[in-house]
Formats: sequence, structure tokens, C-alpha cells
Amino acid sequence: MNIEQSLKTAIKEALLALYQVEEEVVLQPTKKDFEGNYTYVVFPLVKSLRKNPAELGNAIGQHIKDNNDFISSFNVVQGFLNIVLNDSVWIDTLNAILANENFGVLPSNGQSVMVEFSSPNTNKPLHLGHLRNNFLGAAVSNILSAGGFDVAKTCLVNDRGVHICKSMLAYQKFGNGATPESLGIKGDHLAGKFYVEFDKAYKAEISQLMAEGKTEEEAKKTAPLMLETQEMLQKWEQGDAETMALWRKMNDWVFEGFAETYKKIGVSFDKVYYESNTYLLGKDLVEEGLKNGVFFKKENGSVWIDLKEEGLDEKLVLRADGTSVYITQDLGTTDLKFNDYHNDKSIWVVGNEQDYHFQVLFAIMKKLGRAYADGCYHLSYGMVDLPSGKMKSREGTVVDADELVAEMIETAAETTRERGKIDDFSKEEAENLFQMLALGALKYFLLKVEPKKRMLFNPAESIDFQGNTGPFIQYTHARICSILRKAESQNVPVNKQVKAVELLKPESELVYLLNEYPTAVKKAGDEYSPAVIANYVYDLAKTFNQFYAEVSIMNETDNDKQQFRLSLIKAVAETISKATGLLGIQVPTRM
Repeated sequence: MNIEQSLKTAIKEALLALYQVEEEVVLQPTKKDFEGNYTYVVFPLVKSLRKNPAELGNAIGQHIKDNNDFISSFNVVQGFLNIVLNDSVWIDTLNAILANENFGVLPSNGQSVMVEFSSPNTNKPLHLGHLRNNFLGAAVSNILSAGGFDVAKTCLVNDRGVHICKSMLAYQKFGNGATPESLGIKGDHLAGKFYVEFDKAYKAEISQLMAEGKTEEEAKKTAPLMLETQEMLQKWEQGDAETMALWRKMNDWVFEGFAETYKKIGVSFDKVYYESNTYLLGKDLVEEGLKNGVFFKKENGSVWIDLKEEGLDEKLVLRADGTSVYITQDLGTTDLKFNDYHNDKSIWVVGNEQDYHFQVLFAIMKKLGRAYADGCYHLSYGMVDLPSGKMKSREGTVVDADELVAEMIETAAETTRERGKIDDFSKEEAENLFQMLALGALKYFLLKVEPKKRMLFNPAESIDFQGNTGPFIQYTHARICSILRKAESQNVPVNKQVKAVELLKPESELVYLLNEYPTAVKKAGDEYSPAVIANYVYDLAKTFNQFYAEVSIMNETDNDKQQFRLSLIKAVAETISKATGLLGIQVPTRM
């Protein structure tokens, strides 16, 4: 039975029978200080029915108790009707959960969705900001898949343009034929190193030109390195053999480095698109839009769109010299992706500094008459700050993803060794545990915050085994597994179905929370928010630990009660594993 829906129906019937009122019923969990499982707030009815809250609550409570055998009792506190359900409801609910191997996986809704995320540049390695992007994209993909969608995970690599040429030019000038092997670094780190080298040399040239009397703006435009970069970009667009060879060599190094990082952090894609293959596609759409009157030309030959009605002003889509701008490329790539997958929905996981860009993109697609435009969504997320402030790639002040993961693994190792509970682990088992804890800490910390919020990342806080952290949840799972192993060693079976027993409040609270898991999956998918799952699984772990502190399991002498509790905690462990799995977090069975 759907508990919440049955209770809503009972209250609706009571309102109709008692007061001839048809009202949408909203329930909330009863606060822990009061007896009850669900609470119905009667205050909104007080004014229209001209009755005091206590009278209303008692009348509705008595009606639903008299007419529904699944309701045990009720109590009224001011305008709050707290409803206690029969133990049989929770027994039946747990048995249904235990019998359903796909508990929390919603049936197919027949819809497909594409989630585009990561979108790295090939002039630098992945950094902390990329990690939030990758973890968000991967988690949203998992959540939507569990929510009944057919999901395609894609990545658009920014592998061309002026920034990439900066790394290439600096390597050409200062690299002396270095390779990732000769420098002892990953290929993406090599490209990033020369991107920083370019910025240093470029700033030195600007300072020199300003000392010679040029304005800062003039110096930036006429600095020899900038002119050479623009010349290199033109050569690339013309297919110059030497330029293309350097571009391919450096990109291959970078892709190898990216692949290593993606494998380490547990992120993968169904298809990767490359800007070098898509940057010209949008020009065809500009031609189409000119013919249809969607775009217009100015006197200098540049092409624009008027989006004033959408509150977005006029927007350039093609320069006077015929070259495309960033939005042009995105128009073409969006069409390409739809033609490849024909998705009902498309989600872009991109930082909130691009909010305006996506408003423009979606508005143009609607004006071009693309049927899929209504299904386009920008999952805008806030930046990740450090205690030391904002990160800047070109100045080399970013928190490198590889270094951060390595530091987190080392911290996880130190913290775990201090606890002294892994003395019997093999070296491989210990290393796997440290990586599991490190990535669990990192992913959970970055995902427990609502995506739209800007956040401060604190590595030390994230790895704590107490509080709202990944390791706390992982430790809870390991603790349950330890109890189940103890039961097995004592030949106490864990049954797939439980008998009717009298329940304690901590037991019914745990079943209630387990039963909320599919609702959390649905809500997280509707809101594109992994934070919903993160907060749910933290509540589940916390509630289990409260239950464990109050209720005996292995020392319980009543066999049926012990069986109920073992089956209950097994369901809790399985649900923790499923929920953290949606976040891309693995949970250990020992730690």
C-alpha cells in the first residue's frame, strides 16, 4: 500500500464527510518530540470553517481512526494533527521493500534525456571547479536513470581557439621538445604548465609596452605574443600542416591525462563531442535564420538577432568578416546532438557565469522553431571557493583535481590509520579503502550543497568521520555489514520476509525513512539536485545510528524481533548503497 496516499485519501474523505470541503491534503513527517508518523496541519481550514484548531484536529482525527483500520491513534497539538499508524503498516512496508530488488528504481517513463557535463579545455588540467561539474553531471545522470529516463551522458571538449593556441605557442617557444615522459608529468599538466608560461611572458610584454608609452589596452592588443597567437589560430583554421601536427600532439597528451583523471574519479561518457568538429556547424543555422527573418544583417554585414521581447537585447551571431562567435557554434552543436539522440530533454551542466549565454541559446532555438527547445535546461551551479579565495587558471592558482584527489587519499589514510581498525587489511584492501573514503568525502561535500549555491570547499571538514560527511555515511554502512557478519557467524539467518511484531518508535522511524527513498529519487530528478539524495542518505544513516544506540539487535532474546531488526538494517544498508551509488560514491563493507 502507498501509505502517504492512503492517509491523504482518508483525510480527504473526512473533510468531505464532516465539512463538505474538497481540499488538497499535504502531509509532513511528525516532529521527533511528538508521538506520530505523519502530521496534518489544520490551520488553513480555521478561517473558512470558523472552528478552533483543536476542535478541527480532533474531529478529523476521530473520523479517520473510526473509518480506517491502518490508523492506530492520533493526538492534536494546537493546529497539528499527529497520526500514529498501526505496526502492521510498517511490517507490510518493510516486507514490500525486502521483496523488491529494484526498490528506488522507478519504472520507465518512455522519455530520453541528454546530460552534457565536464566540458574541459585542452589547455589545462581539470581543477576543483571541474570536479563539482563532473560530480553534478554524473550524479544527475544516475538519478534521472533511476527516475525512469533513458539517459545519454555527453561531453563537449573545447579543443580549439585562442586559449589552446596560447598553450601551443608557449610550448613551441619555451618547451625545448619536452614530453610528459621527459618532464615526469601528465599530458594535461604539461599543457597547463605552458598556458601559465604564456601568461607570464605576455604580462611581461604588456609591462614593457606600457613603459614605452602605450596604454594598457593598446599593449594587450599589440603585444607580440598575442599577435603570434592570433596568427597561429588563423593557420589552424586554414589547416596549416605544422600547426595541425603540434595541435594534435599536444591534444593527444591532454586526452591521455584527462582519461586517467576520469578513471580515477569514476566518471564516464556515452559520447564525446569536439569543438574542432562542431565550431562551423552553426553557420548553416544562421543562413536558415536569415532566410526566415529570425536574424537580420547590419550595414557592416554582421548578423544579429533581436531578443528584446525576451528581455535579452540584441545578440551578435556572425561577425562582419563571416567568422562565428561562441553562440554560433553552440547553435550548430545543439542541433547536431538532437539529430544524434532525439532527446526529449537536454541538460547542460555549466557554471552560473554562463546563465545569460544559455538564455540566449534557448531563446534563439525557439525562434528558429526547434521543437526540442522547450526541453532544454541549463543546470546552473555556483562556483567553488577556497579559504584562500577564487581560482584563476592562467595564473596557476587553481586547485588541481589530481593533486586534490591525491591529498584527500593521503588524508583518508592518515585518519583511518589513527583509528587503528584496519590492521588486518592487506595493502591492496587498505589502498582501495583510502581511495573510496577520499572520493566519498570529496563527492559528498560537493554534492550535498544545492547546485545553485556558491560554496566554500574545506578538505579537512569533508573527511571527518562525524557529522554530515561522506565518511560518516560510509562508516554507517560498514557498521551494519559488521553486524550482519556477526549474525552470520552465529548462524542467525537474515530472512527476506519478517513476521508481525510489536515495534519500538526507532524501528518504525527507520521503516518510514526507507519508504521515503523512491520519493527522494523522484524529487532529486525533478529538481536536478543530487543534494536531495545526499541529505536523504545522511538522514537515513543518522537515524540508523540513533536506532542502534537505543535498540538491541544481537542481544535480543525474542527471535521474531531479532529477525525483524536484522532484516530492517539489511534494507538500510542496501538503501544506503543505492543512494550513495547515485552520487557516484562507493561504500565499504569493512573499515
